[in-house]
Amino acid sequence: MTATSTPATDRAPDEVPARPDGSLYRRRALGLLVILGLLVVSIALSLMYGANPLPLDSVWRGFWAHDDTEASIIVWTLRIPRTLVGIIVGAAFGVAGALIQALTRNPLADPGILGVNAGAGFAVTLGVGIFGISSAQGYVWFAFLGAAIATVLVYVIGASGGGSASPITLVLAGVALAAVLGGVGTFLTLIDPETFQRLRRWGVGSIDGTNLTDTWQVFPFLIAGLLLALVLSGALNSIALGDDLAASLGTSIMRTRVLGIVAVTLLAGGGTALTGGIGFVGLMVPHIVRWFTGPDQRWVIAYSALAAPILVLLSDVIGRVIARPGEIEVGIVTAVVGAPVLILLVRRSKASGL
Repeated sequence: MTATSTPATDRAPDEVPARPDGSLYRRRALGLLVILGLLVVSIALSLMYGANPLPLDSVWRGFWAHDDTEASIIVWTLRIPRTLVGIIVGAAFGVAGALIQALTRNPLADPGILGVNAGAGFAVTLGVGIFGISSAQGYVWFAFLGAAIATVLVYVIGASGGGSASPITLVLAGVALAAVLGGVGTFLTLIDPETFQRLRRWGVGSIDGTNLTDTWQVFPFLIAGLLLALVLSGALNSIALGDDLAASLGTSIMRTRVLGIVAVTLLAGGGTALTGGIGFVGLMVPHIVRWFTGPDQRWVIAYSALAAPILVLLSDVIGRVIARPGEIEVGIVTAVVGAPVLILLVRRSKASGL
């Protein structure tokens, strides 16, 4: 082999050929159809089910009538805002998870496991206790700051032993940081229960009660994070080859990681500001979409933005149906579903490729 040739083993598993074979095209097309179909079904179920279930034809008439009928009031004042929040935060947490997995080359990473959600939640707890904030418009700045600090701390702790942080050390650092911040935050809420009354439900992850005014305040930050993630997707494919090879291909490792942290902060911080931390969405969804897309981050990020809202909406519907006329918060349902998935991924000899 000549000095200028490239060994076959240097080719990245996520390096997409110039002409993907027909099976890859078919798999991606099938995945897109499945995701879009499930998303439509999830939206319909979210509009139909709640404390007062509505048949689909009543939902349809209430949506177009926009009048004073019971169905129209329920659809427009309760179900549509809730469904929109589920779509927006689902996409945010799903893409944040895909980004963290790509940046850390860790298939078990997500904003919850790496302590990002805990950092955002702890910062919001301090904001409520010290500054008396009471809306997502006020939460968002604390959530962004907490998410950014937690992300940096986890990486610093994971790399403290020398060299780059390994996937295992990052998970351990994230779980430890989340436990500490969660414990301190719970302690603060117990000291003054009245001040933190509204925060308790928000803390477990709930899309109920978030109004459209708060949603539109946070929406630009989430869109900025999503666009930044899409812009970085090509560079993330290079980073998957390893830092040395990525640098030789012209990728700026430091810039990509810094911008990636900014994107994760915008997405996870904004989503947490709206609904609290909804765990396991960012862990499960990227693995599922990689079954269809392969490990190319451009496709993984785009498909995660479409697929993650399905998990959030269906979990919300399940929480409303099984506890009617009350409800179980969506963050609890995703945790019940996500914990067995995490165990399965840990037990596998090889997680889905990054």
